[in-house]
Amino acid sequence: MIDVNHLSKDYLLKKKEPGLKGALKGLIRPQYEVIHAVRDLSFHIDEGEIVGFIGPNGAGKSTTIKMMSGILTPTEGSVLINGENITEHRKTVVRNIGVVFGQRSQLNWDLRLGETFELLKHIYEIDPVDYENTLEVMDGILGIKELIDKPVRQMSLGQRVKGDLTASMLHSPRVLFLDEPTIGLDVSSKFALRRFIREINEIRKTTVILTTHDLGDIKELCERLIIINHGVMMEDGKLNQIVDRIAPYKTLVVEYYDEQAPEHEKCEMTSHEGNIAKYRFMKKDITAAELIADLSKQKEIKDVSIEEAGIDDIIKIAYGS
Repeated sequence: MIDVNHLSKDYLLKKKEPGLKGALKGLIRPQYEVIHAVRDLSFHIDEGEIVGFIGPNGAGKSTTIKMMSGILTPTEGSVLINGENITEHRKTVVRNIGVVFGQRSQLNWDLRLGETFELLKHIYEIDPVDYENTLEVMDGILGIKELIDKPVRQMSLGQRVKGDLTASMLHSPRVLFLDEPTIGLDVSSKFALRRFIREINEIRKTTVILTTHDLGDIKELCERLIIINHGVMMEDGKLNQIVDRIAPYKTLVVEYYDEQAPEHEKCEMTSHEGNIAKYRFMKKDITAAELIADLSKQKEIKDVSIEEAGIDDIIKIAYGS
């Protein structure tokens, strides 16, 4: 569905020296610094995938999404969507693309929500029957019809996000780009957004590319993760495989009957507070059952639990922090 080939984006940043002399020098003989926002990204996304596209602030996520959706032109490389180059065939390709930017709404502030939908219906030349069917589907997922007659300026942030999501799906795109869609949303709005993504993926097999800083979005929605930093690919693979490779350990939490806790040669005691000790062990060195058996020979155990490496741990390691 999506092929990104050696994608790069550079910007020229004008260098300015301090003072009047520096300003005159910059005017007569300007000097520029090349900023590499995205560098040589290549990956393939299959139809129907939900892919988490993440990285720290300034990593190049939004720049990449804008190139993939035809908003920006790459300095080098190409983006093919369903076999067509979006730079060369933008008008054709964007008919199969929906985009939602969490910090920028496509809704008309001065219109009722339904009027914005009608405007998009004419822009995309959507068949009236298809338009009504899509509204029915979106109403089933988001309850959008109760907002149809409400002016956009009177809507809450969560309601506007629902409107943006519906607007992005009116022309039945095969690919949906969601760039930080959960920014500022409360818990119930985030729940509605995640439900929307899951159901639109199941009902219409829509391919979803999601950029987010919300770890809950990644845990609940994404089987595959692409991580970039400084515009460079850091990781690309199944979420569980990345977890196993980057953080191949578990943590055993043991509650003893007293405050003395034994050590073990095949693991590290990472904390010991009162009668509770935490042991981090490598999966390849010892199993949880073996570790529990060994510790119970040294000290009577009251209770145990196991903590898997969390997605937050994985991202911290991948970001190099």
